Amino acid sequence: MDNLPWVTAFFLGLFGAGHCLGMCGGIAAALSFAVPVTERYKKLLLLLGYNIGRILSYTAFGAAVGAVGHQIANASGMPILRVLSGVLLILMGLYLADWWKGLTYIERLGNVVWRKIQPLSKALMPVKRLDHAILLGAVWGWLPCGLVYSAATYAAMQSSATHGGAVMLAFGLGTLPAVFLGGLAGQGVKEFLQNKWVRRTFAVLFIIYGGWVLYGVTQRGHADHSQHMMTEQQASEEDPVNCH
Repeated sequence: MDNLPWVTAFFLGLFGAGHCLGMCGGIAAALSFAVPVTERYKKLLLLLGYNIGRILSYTAFGAAVGAVGHQIANASGMPILRVLSGVLLILMGLYLADWWKGLTYIERLGNVVWRKIQPLSKALMPVKRLDHAILLGAVWGWLPCGLVYSAATYAAMQSSATHGGAVMLAFGLGTLPAVFLGGLAGQGVKEFLQNKWVRRTFAVLFIIYGGWVLYGVTQRGHADHSQHMMTEQQASEEDPVNCH
């Protein structure tokens, strides 16, 4: 597998850190603050378990959409997912910068599933055991989130359950520093990552990358067209009678 999708997904999670803290930082901080300061080892263990569960859910999501993407790619023969991924990355940038909030409509679509899953987390609170922390993270991994949906579309573009899962695993690892440190340090990290200019810097990077993905689609289209023309020309030269 080409390493580029892994690296791209990792930085997508890393650059979306401010958004991750807004969505998951609260539950991570609550989980941390519920443990006495003197039990630092237990606090680290529970936070780690929560993040492992969250990333496992992302990986399962990636495997599922990767399998679906494989079917779509075979059925359409067109780079639909690549175009959709580029568009969503641009929308994500606009969303992070507070320039356009239309992505919230996509997040609302996920509420249908979230309303059925979210009650499971209540039975796990307050978290006192590692296995409960992992399960809580696994539940919160399905929280409706525009950033996760953008990454999942990118995973679907890989057209394979294995590769899609690997991409979402890399994305989850990219979000790990922000959510893990946010759970420990709380307000300080959150204020930095949600600073307007930090968010807008990351947002511009998303928009540039989305544009690059769309540019890649057009270049691939030109390359395919040129290849088709060359094939026809070669066929014409080899058999001029039947080709005319």
